[in-house]
Amino acid sequence: MSKTHAKTPTTFMSDSDVVDRVLGHIAAGTTDRGTDVWREPVDHYRSEDRLAAELALFKSVPTAFCPSIALAKPGEYIARTAAGTPLIVVRGHDHKVRAFKNACRHRGAELAAGTGCAGAFVCPYHGWSYGLDGALLGIPHQDGFPDIDRLEKGLVEVFATETKGLIFVCQDDPASDAGDAHDLLSGVPDVLASDQMIFAENEGVGEANWKLHLESFLEGYHIKATHKETFYPFGYDNLNVIEVCGAHARVTFPFQRITQLAEVAPEARDVSDKLTYLNHLFPNVILAELSHHRTLGILEPLGVSRTRITTYHMTKSSAETDKDALLKTAARDLEFVNGTGQVEDIAMVEGIQRGLKSGANEALTFGHFEPAIVHFHQQMAARLGSM
Repeated sequence: MSKTHAKTPTTFMSDSDVVDRVLGHIAAGTTDRGTDVWREPVDHYRSEDRLAAELALFKSVPTAFCPSIALAKPGEYIARTAAGTPLIVVRGHDHKVRAFKNACRHRGAELAAGTGCAGAFVCPYHGWSYGLDGALLGIPHQDGFPDIDRLEKGLVEVFATETKGLIFVCQDDPASDAGDAHDLLSGVPDVLASDQMIFAENEGVGEANWKLHLESFLEGYHIKATHKETFYPFGYDNLNVIEVCGAHARVTFPFQRITQLAEVAPEARDVSDKLTYLNHLFPNVILAELSHHRTLGILEPLGVSRTRITTYHMTKSSAETDKDALLKTAARDLEFVNGTGQVEDIAMVEGIQRGLKSGANEALTFGHFEPAIVHFHQQMAARLGSM
């Protein structure tokens, strides 16, 4: 396998520069291309040992958990696993976001499930209670626990931070690798706003390795073959702008109507319904900027061939806009995407997972039209090696 050690850009291009590159590709019949061919061993999609190493990586770097607007008010929380660990992420009375391991310090019962709003967390088993800051507040019949020090029996906290409209968690102390953590957070694109609204949330399970799901987002080489009656009629065959920013990447999928911007001054170009940006936030998150809504997708491995896909669907910025119309337009946009291309992609990657059992391939090959996937595997290899 080839590895890259060259420094990568620290920002993505402006919308206008992306438009210029797309228009150049349309005129020339070209697309962005990489320089490396990558062969990823099939075993990396089927090995329990490899999955364990990947989950350890997930715990060691900041990973997006939810949009900030999902926890807009004090007391709002989300309880969900991340890298296999049950967590509670909650906004405190001081408006700070904190994350805790979802386990009572008495006998380990989970304190919360799903989403909600609470003034405190009360264990459903024996009633021990904890504040939104994790402090142990009360123990029923405390005289039965004479040696308990409440200060030492608060919930176990893990690192949490907010940046650019997203809440990130890191289960290992990021200070142990502060450079990598800083680089990952600083490279996150600034596309979410506090006035956006979450209008739908979904959680489903795909019967394929999490990397197969991720790879389906990161190239347009498959658009004509896989989406010939859904996405392709509005777009192009194998035409993308592909950028990397540290460990992250962005893939641009232009629509045919982007040519309307050819005669528009750069500072006046509005790309909102002319292209889709798919931002890959390393390692396991997709942030999609679609025509009329934004989607945050989090891929949580449940096994070597099972992936939980948690998605938050948000309107575009609602400032000075008819909110009802904004919601209706966003819902129509989501219905088209979810009912067509997403269904086709999931069916494709689940078929690939089944095909891996055949032994036909020792490795999956990613060529010059798939540089965002190559970049992803290079980043994984740099952190995990060849195991």
